[in-house]
Amino acid sequence: MILFFSATGNTKLMAKTIADHLQDDVLDLLARIKNGDFSEIHSERPFVICSPIYVSELPVFLMDYLEKVSLKGCQEVYGVFTNGGYSGIAGGQLKRIIQKKNMHFRGYAEFKMASNHLTNKSHKDLDDGEIRKRTQISLEKTEEAAAVIRKGESFKNRHLFLLEYLVTLPVAPVLYHFNQTTKEFWIKDACISCGKCAKLCPMNIIEMQDGKPVWREKRCAHCMSCIQNCPTEAIEFGNVTEGRRRYNVSKVDLS
Repeated sequence: MILFFSATGNTKLMAKTIADHLQDDVLDLLARIKNGDFSEIHSERPFVICSPIYVSELPVFLMDYLEKVSLKGCQEVYGVFTNGGYSGIAGGQLKRIIQKKNMHFRGYAEFKMASNHLTNKSHKDLDDGEIRKRTQISLEKTEEAAAVIRKGESFKNRHLFLLEYLVTLPVAPVLYHFNQTTKEFWIKDACISCGKCAKLCPMNIIEMQDGKPVWREKRCAHCMSCIQNCPTEAIEFGNVTEGRRRYNVSKVDLS
């Protein structure tokens, strides 16, 4: 069974494409994460956990969910990561979670796609050609990943060095505390009060008040679901996102 969380469609596209190759079931974890539903997920075929990478790690809310959810049936687990070029220590994090469940982790496949981290000042908007190129290459690589899973083999992953853990683990909480804030989100008059941002927030920290979204917590995971999926592009973050293109892989022209 293919399990996934996706904010702007990259991971969803890879998950569904791999599921098609394997003729396997696919499950979007968003509703389960939002509702705190940790009830058993059963599969007689290998579990394939698909995730985006945030600041070289798995999303904190997804790690929390995976640690608590009950996975039953097949004991083999694979990972599939979408990133802007580096998966950091995510492989080691998923391996730890899976081994704590006394299951067998069979490695992970990586897919380099367009980054969606719009609130990061160092993030650069890619042109249509580069976005299309990355997406097409990733789609082609899904056949190789599916073949490894179908054969029951393990992905061949590079060694994760201790230095990567020593750098990432202390830095991530600092970034979360100082950079991944919600105080700079603001709403333009273009907001149509559709509530899509609240429905998509995996951390359940957006609520609609007087028809406008309000962030109830000071910090979030900066998954970009709200700002990137707003139908009228009414959500901004400080002055970093003004005039910047919004991204969802569903808008990519692959013809």
